[in-house]
Amino acid sequence: MELFLEYFYPFLVGGILCAIGQVLIDYTKLTPARILVAYVVTGVILGGIGWYQPLVDFAGAGATVPLTGFGYLLAKGVKRAVSEQGLLGVLTGGFTAAAAGIAAAIIFGFIIALIFKPKDKS
Repeated sequence: MELFLEYFYPFLVGGILCAIGQVLIDYTKLTPARILVAYVVTGVILGGIGWYQPLVDFAGAGATVPLTGFGYLLAKGVKRAVSEQGLLGVLTGGFTAAAAGIAAAIIFGFIIALIFKPKDKS
């Protein structure tokens, strides 16, 4: 049962976050880009005040993989860098924390583009 819950909670939380985004797309005039920015900013704010960490502890990847998790990662990196480097950490912390994930996305995206030869939609 514990193994089931280990997969169920991330699925539930990630699904709720995605469902909220879908409702915003379907029932508001917000563009997807604005919703994505709102998710990242929400993650930064909740991460900055310490409210996102309990969700990460509860749901793991269900909370860290969506865009709110990216915002949380930025806030966490800034907090760590400020404690280590002082005010300069405000400028460098987010980049340092997110560098590995962004680099992996670029590298894997490039590899997939080489393998599958993407084309324009037209």
